Amino acid sequence: MRITWRLVLGFLAVSVLALLAALAGPSWPRDGGADRGSGTAAAPSPGRGAPSTGQGAARCTVRADTPSEAARLARPGDTVCFDGDLSRRRLVITTGGSREHPVTYAGDGDAVAGITIEADDVIVEGFRSVRPAAPGIELTGHRVTVRNNTVIGPRGGDGDGIRFFGDDLTIARNTVRDTDNGHGRHADCMQTFASGTPASRRVRIEDNRCENVDNMCLMAEGPDDGEGDGRGTTADFTIRGNYCETLRASQALMFEDVRNATITGNVFAAATDHAIGLACHSTGARVGGNTLHPGIRYEVGIDASSRAGYRGPEPGGPP
Repeated sequence: MRITWRLVLGFLAVSVLALLAALAGPSWPRDGGADRGSGTAAAPSPGRGAPSTGQGAARCTVRADTPSEAARLARPGDTVCFDGDLSRRRLVITTGGSREHPVTYAGDGDAVAGITIEADDVIVEGFRSVRPAAPGIELTGHRVTVRNNTVIGPRGGDGDGIRFFGDDLTIARNTVRDTDNGHGRHADCMQTFASGTPASRRVRIEDNRCENVDNMCLMAEGPDDGEGDGRGTTADFTIRGNYCETLRASQALMFEDVRNATITGNVFAAATDHAIGLACHSTGARVGGNTLHPGIRYEVGIDASSRAGYRGPEPGGPP
């Protein structure tokens, strides 16, 4: 009886192994691979020399160790990724692309000691700066997009997180945290002005987070605000979907000589006196759909020079 049981077990084991082999099938791909005669090869697995991807970016076409090497190699339409350690140096971008084919600089979470952009037709995304020299990001150019970056604790200067100058700018999905008003600074999350710098037009500021910001989430000053150089026009701002936590200023957003600002769908998360200030001929503003902290006294403050073309909630007082 003992011998018969062992034979049964052996037979069962052989049968199970045969069944598993049949189910596994051949080791070559049946579908979706390189079919015989199709003319399409299967994609190779990425190796050391294969292009990688940056955060939210297309496949890298240029790899560089330094910003100067990137400036030398980049061409319109390229996506530049960095292999070198940039954590102790500022990323200075001086090479752009074209209107149809910007150059993308993709960080994929890389640490940098701040970012300076002095070029047209560029996209800068996915970099992280901790305690950079202020402003953490400064951009001057046309058709520039800055997105998915993080600036924490900018220091020195006026303490700003992001400064911008130029036309057709997009600032989206960035996080600026822990700006500090100490030592007489006015440490805004974002700022623009027109005094020896270009006036800014057609600016989109969307889905950013300004967290633990001592001064304003946005200070925007045009060329005729009383301190500007009088050249050009600052106009056509869209401020939408941002989170704003400003701790020490009277208002979260301030516009002086900025025409046609649209301010919708933002969250004002701290108890400022009012949320939005419109002054110095900041005409044509449209305001609506914002969420206010219950400690905010009124949503919009406005002066007489900015009333023309205003559409939104009834202003509650001065800017």
